[in-house]
Amino acid sequence: MKTAIVYYSSGGTNYQLAKWAAEAAKEAGSEVRIVKAAETAPQEAIDSNPAWKANVEATKDVPEVKPDDLEWADAIIFSVPTRFGNMPGQMKNFLDTTGGLWAKGKLANKAVSAMSSAQNPHGGQEATILSLYTTIYHWGAIVVAPGYTDPVTFGAGGNPYGTSVTVGQDGKMIEDVQDAVKHQAKRTVQVAKALKNMES
Repeated sequence: MKTAIVYYSSGGTNYQLAKWAAEAAKEAGSEVRIVKAAETAPQEAIDSNPAWKANVEATKDVPEVKPDDLEWADAIIFSVPTRFGNMPGQMKNFLDTTGGLWAKGKLANKAVSAMSSAQNPHGGQEATILSLYTTIYHWGAIVVAPGYTDPVTFGAGGNPYGTSVTVGQDGKMIEDVQDAVKHQAKRTVQVAKALKNMES
């Protein structure tokens, strides 16, 4: 099993979610790649925000995602912050490069799941996840939502579409979502295994 965890993060929250997902995917027996969407914001904007600048520096060695990473993977987990109820432009820019793989059917039947964050409990996390899933439907991939398949979902705020978290003004996560992220990642790997077995 091979799992690609694709994230974009300006303050570090979604990088942390990606790392928890990676731990769980490895525990579920999967090889894992953590890759990030390329930063497209101007350097002045990054430099003007200490947390953003620190995160860019802290993750400079994380590889940028390429379409090849998606073709390689059996399971794909996305983690993105919300931008006005939608995914960040950095992730959308990457998804717009997947047309070649899509046209060849290379993304069909992969297991895909998504997570998100925002500064308010109802700041657009669900809409962000659903907007990302729209692309996944076009791929012909299989969306693996956590639903309410484990009680940890309720403890993390109860989002059935994908784990979501609120981030306070101090940059720290408010809800305890680590177990929910790990459940979601393991479930995605399990579904990917089942899909692979059906095809073989």
